[in-house]
Amino acid sequence: MKNIFEVDPESHYQFEWKKLGDIKKGRENLGEEMPVLVYRILEYSMNHVLFNNFGKEKTDEIFRQAGYLAGMEFAKNILPLDQDESTFVSTLAKTLESLKVGILRMEEADFEKGEFIITVHEDLDCSGLPPTGEVVCKYDEGFLAGILEAYANKPFRVREVDCWSSGSRVCRFKGTVDDGK
Repeated sequence: MKNIFEVDPESHYQFEWKKLGDIKKGRENLGEEMPVLVYRILEYSMNHVLFNNFGKEKTDEIFRQAGYLAGMEFAKNILPLDQDESTFVSTLAKTLESLKVGILRMEEADFEKGEFIITVHEDLDCSGLPPTGEVVCKYDEGFLAGILEAYANKPFRVREVDCWSSGSRVCRFKGTVDDGK
């Protein structure tokens, strides 16, 4: 039997939605949910190991890339990419809240220009962290960029400008079309 993470010599390993498996079938007794604590243990231990091996800049970029990949797959498999902007944003917000990722609000959205200000209350990654003066949601930056690209068919650059960890009580992200500059 082939390992799902193994690199295929003919085509490199590729994350795909179907590799997540049948969670309902596999967790008949425990169900699909788990505590935020368990998610953060995974995320922050991974961040620690990557930071010790590659430094802050590379670690942040790895988290953004992983988030981007997850956001693209999430959007393609869960969100209505063929719907109007209002329906898309509404469904995105409802879906993230129902999955307990956070409470998303689109503060500003200009799909034509490709400019967005997005807030996430009760963010899975950081709400409740002690204030450090820094923004920490690099995975979320990539996740939102992947979702926006999947919908708009344009590459996006998303950066967090406010964070629970920076002293705010909301995570705020600025997204712009990435023109490669």
